[in-house]
Amino acid sequence: MAIAKQPVIVIDAPDAGELAEFYGKLLDWQVRVDDDGTWAEITSESWPPICFQQVEDYHAPSWPGQSHPQQMHIDVVVDDLDVAEAAVVELGAGKAVDQPGDTFRVFLDPAGHPFCLVLN
Repeated sequence: MAIAKQPVIVIDAPDAGELAEFYGKLLDWQVRVDDDGTWAEITSESWPPICFQQVEDYHAPSWPGQSHPQQMHIDVVVDDLDVAEAAVVELGAGKAVDQPGDTFRVFLDPAGHPFCLVLN
């Protein structure tokens, strides 16, 4: 007997709605933000939702350092790294200084969470 029906990822953020909008646009998923703005989620028809909760005194991860560990990250599979890089930067991501591979690129979302664009 399964205890849970599906996993749900919850990501801390200084602004839950803003971060949900970023990932909603990146993945082309639907975005829903609660009335008070402290909880948001993005959904698709075929994947479990990704949720975002607003937290007080938020500290961005310091990737690759561990003074504030990344705690989690999302890999986004793409067909063309250059095209995808331009798109995520336009959405508000920043490219990480440290780029340890050549089949993927590391970016920081608007709240400072690392995520990777990975070649298909």
